[in-house]
Amino acid sequence: MEVPVDTGPRQAGGGLGVARSTSSGRAARASAIPWARFSAWLECVCVVTFDLELGQALELVYPSDFRLTDKEKSSICYLSFPDSHSGCLGDTQFSFRMRQCGGQKSLWHGDDRPYNSKAPLALQREPAHYLGYVYFRQVKDSSMKRGYFQKSLVLVSRLPFVRLFQSLLSLIAPEYFEKLAPCLEAVCNEIDQWPAPVPGQTLNLPVMGVVIQVRIPSRVDKLEPNPPKQCDQENLLPAPVVLTSVHELDLFRCFRPVLTHVQTLWELMLLGEPLVVLAPSPDVSSELVLALTSCLQPLKFCCDFRPYFTIHDSEFKELTTRTQAPPNVVLGVTNPFFIKTLQHWPHVLRIGEPKMSGDLPKQVKLKKPSRLKTLDTKPGLYTSYTAHLHRDKALLKRLLKGVQKKRPWDAQSALLRRHLLELTQSFIIPLEHYMASLMPLQKSITPWKSPPQICPFRQDDFLRSLEHAGPQLTCILKGDWLGLYRWENIGHRLLWVSQTYRPAPQLLLAHHRRFFKSPHFDGWYRQRHKEMAQKLEALHLEAICEAQNIEAWMKDKSEVEVVDLVLKLREKLVRAQGHQLPVKEATLQRAQLYIDTVIGSLPKDLQAVLCPP
Repeated sequence: MEVPVDTGPRQAGGGLGVARSTSSGRAARASAIPWARFSAWLECVCVVTFDLELGQALELVYPSDFRLTDKEKSSICYLSFPDSHSGCLGDTQFSFRMRQCGGQKSLWHGDDRPYNSKAPLALQREPAHYLGYVYFRQVKDSSMKRGYFQKSLVLVSRLPFVRLFQSLLSLIAPEYFEKLAPCLEAVCNEIDQWPAPVPGQTLNLPVMGVVIQVRIPSRVDKLEPNPPKQCDQENLLPAPVVLTSVHELDLFRCFRPVLTHVQTLWELMLLGEPLVVLAPSPDVSSELVLALTSCLQPLKFCCDFRPYFTIHDSEFKELTTRTQAPPNVVLGVTNPFFIKTLQHWPHVLRIGEPKMSGDLPKQVKLKKPSRLKTLDTKPGLYTSYTAHLHRDKALLKRLLKGVQKKRPWDAQSALLRRHLLELTQSFIIPLEHYMASLMPLQKSITPWKSPPQICPFRQDDFLRSLEHAGPQLTCILKGDWLGLYRWENIGHRLLWVSQTYRPAPQLLLAHHRRFFKSPHFDGWYRQRHKEMAQKLEALHLEAICEAQNIEAWMKDKSEVEVVDLVLKLREKLVRAQGHQLPVKEATLQRAQLYIDTVIGSLPKDLQAVLCPP
């Protein structure tokens, strides 16, 4: 089976006056390439300032010869500054996500498979997008012509480590705004000494006299979050700052204004529905969008999402067009202009100004989209969607009681995260069980025949299985669980109605979408099918290697058949060594021994072809 190779980032230059190498980028040589370790974490660091004539302008890029296209530079400039309507004074941190605009991929970490094969799906490197982590400062300064100091420090990466990079920015940015370029150059050199992010390892990352200790999550970790273990290294001076997670946000703080609608929002995310989040500032919008996209774990969020989106974005027309139904995307915006532009969207969530008190803010109300007409619309969730599941009132009471008793927010977040995890697991376990039933039996795998095929996924068969093995039997939360899966009957009926009454396309789509039609099902199925196919290949390779007498098999075989075996074994061996097949080291060694044995039985001329000097 052919396995697609993820597209890495474009070729990046060395920076800081040093040209980057053009070597193969293999791990053994990576340390010899300028900025290779830096590039394992970050693509580049940018400084965006406000120019009186140009507006937002890219002031600096480190490494200095990292190649960004003009479109990417423009996007970074606009996405790194809060919208003029936000009125952010002081320091503000937020995130954005932008599409890469093509180009060559980086030579030293273009192959993301070793990292991605061990990392959880939600933490794999972005193959086609850049993630921007912003620290923006706007303070009064009489020495500036506008009377304000306005500048952003931006970390650009393909890793979704929002907690780590925000913590890093909180150390770097204040110092940089005081000392400027020399400080940033020193920080980049420190990052270039960091060990690579390896899933499952606890790492110490020194920067500016502080050691940040993090554990990179692994795919085999338990789903319940645990604090990282202390590193075995001794005499860490100063004492490390331990981050409990590289990526998890404070869910309770993010969802505080919408707690009563968390389950409805979870359903909208599960079904891949288009949603616009209108917030008063980019930090609120970006954190809420990231919280929404994380609430499906362990299911990977496969739709597009933009934590902070502006009218200047190069994809503005593409994502806001009215000529077709809204795309599967979650947009975080701050400009009220979007209320009018996106009023045809089926779901709009508007968040009011944050409350400074420790009390729970007033919960936004559920409203019909028809009321989303004026620019002074009140906070609320504007949707005609009716939730399939009943609200978990016990959880809400527990969270509200936690607010009254001043329970720590991390404990509140843990409650909320566990609830969302249980919802997703209840939904996905029946799919996992059905998918496992499609795997051929191990006894059907024989050494000298091609491995059997995985049975096709039949939605009708799966839906029938839900009657006796659905989530409604295992989850205490009641409601129409089956309605979240099924779509066929509704779809066919709407198709017939559309030929008669021709309703608006977005109305059709809003009802037609169910999980089987969402990008999440497609992403989940492709991943599971790939893993099962790799497992089949691995079992087939093991069956060949455990065959008792390969010489006896070769006796009545033609040279063509024997050479074909060599080529197939070699292909499997290469794929296994490239982290694409789950096989043991002993199996790899036995496979190589078989290859040598088979080649040794062939005539000298064929041996020379198969093993050139």
